[in-house]
Amino acid sequence: MLPDIHDYDELIRAFRWALPGSYNMAAHACDQWAAREPGRPALFLPVGDGFAPFSYGALSALSNRLAHALAAKGVTAGDRVAILLPQSVEVLASHFAVYKLGAVAVPLAGAFGVEAIAYRLEDSGARALITDDAGLAKVAHRPEALDLVVNVDGARDRAFAFTDLVARGADRPTGLATGPDTPALMIYTSGTTGQPKGALHGHRVLKPHVSGVRFTHDFLPHAGDRMWTPSDWAWAGGLLNTVLPALALGVPVVVQPRGRFDPEAAFALMARAGVRNAFIPPTALKMMRAVPTPKARHGFDLRTVGSAGEALGAETFAWSREALGVQVNEFYGQTECNYVIGSNAALGVSRAGATGRAIPGHEVCVLTEAGTPAAIGEMGQIAVRTGDPVMFLSYWNRPEATAEKVRDGWFLTGDLARRDADGYFHFLGRDDDIITSAGYRIGPAEIEDVLLRHPAVALAAAVGKPDPLRTEIVKAVLVLAPGHSPSDALVADIQDFVRTRLAAYEYPREIVFADELPLTTTGKVIRRALRG
Repeated sequence: MLPDIHDYDELIRAFRWALPGSYNMAAHACDQWAAREPGRPALFLPVGDGFAPFSYGALSALSNRLAHALAAKGVTAGDRVAILLPQSVEVLASHFAVYKLGAVAVPLAGAFGVEAIAYRLEDSGARALITDDAGLAKVAHRPEALDLVVNVDGARDRAFAFTDLVARGADRPTGLATGPDTPALMIYTSGTTGQPKGALHGHRVLKPHVSGVRFTHDFLPHAGDRMWTPSDWAWAGGLLNTVLPALALGVPVVVQPRGRFDPEAAFALMARAGVRNAFIPPTALKMMRAVPTPKARHGFDLRTVGSAGEALGAETFAWSREALGVQVNEFYGQTECNYVIGSNAALGVSRAGATGRAIPGHEVCVLTEAGTPAAIGEMGQIAVRTGDPVMFLSYWNRPEATAEKVRDGWFLTGDLARRDADGYFHFLGRDDDIITSAGYRIGPAEIEDVLLRHPAVALAAAVGKPDPLRTEIVKAVLVLAPGHSPSDALVADIQDFVRTRLAAYEYPREIVFADELPLTTTGKVIRRALRG
């Protein structure tokens, strides 16, 4: 864990990773506290107009019962278990149960549509799915490997009731030993081509995230700290940037009430729930800027705010100090290799327009196309020294894609940045076709695949178009099939077609029609010609 040394240079010199031979994420994030202080609040759940505590002891016992119940249904070490649930006690109990079994959790976002969920279930070979009624409605058919479905809303459609299973499970440890490299978590992330890839992580991934959270939240924990994020806990930003590290540090997490993100309601929640620490993606912060005098009107009392997923920007950085009463600590990473660059206002490691400096324990540089270190101020690709414990194990069943991410001892992120003379990284964007929208990184291939299923579409290209709020919006350029003509009604129909099949953030907010698409000699779409 990051030591309490309040000098950045000294921290860099002093910090060394220490990974034990036996290590389990559930033990670190929950069971250690359940053993020491079983009544200590782990979560604060929305109840009526307030929030009620849920203890580490209760969370540990619930996950033990679920682990034994899943084992009785045939789930064993190495099996993939998909989890499609909103922020709740059940989603964390499910994660911890899976970790305790030595199985692999595959979190799925509630925003995913039917086809996005189907692809991830099929590709991961998920043996089991834990979900609710809303999630169950999106599982159009069960992949061959999926032979167990658990529903927190009750038994129906061949799904077992969550409450029935945990009632039969035993409240005792599973007795299974896992190590830092034992696979534990697989989060799907989009690539430049093809379908999304599953980034497989070992249990070790939690320890560097704990250090990262301590760094970007000004040495969490302090007395009275209480964490919250509006992000889905299926996203790395919600799960790894926030919830699991906070719990590991003994900091309770406020559960977000269900519903769409509302800026005014977010300020009210932070006041009502006593939130002291928050992870808020840049797009959400930009939306919150529209709320007038929030601190005076709501009376919240924040100590720290972390933000990542896209560039925060100097304007939002400046706004936060006045409106939130704190300086936002921006940080950077990817699902495959996260939390490697960051800011810490308490150390003075903070600069408007910059993402931050290398977080202690991580060696990060900017490389030129030739693979040499870039000069100060020169644009290049962000790279992280291999052997870093935060780094993924591999892409699921994609050895060639895994190998392509590493060159000469460096993990290549594909993100562009400049580094200044003081060691600050200034994020510039992607060097490929990834679309960054509202903190999500979106691959065009999945969108294009669904667009081409619409009967009016003959050819399709999805690109990112610059947007002041979302960084980029998804723009689709379409060649229509014979017998179809452009119209506002057709635009709306195509947008709805994609929205109901993929995540809500993936549908094209802008659609234009063309007679043809610009292509290279090898038949690839020249997307840079379509982004304007």
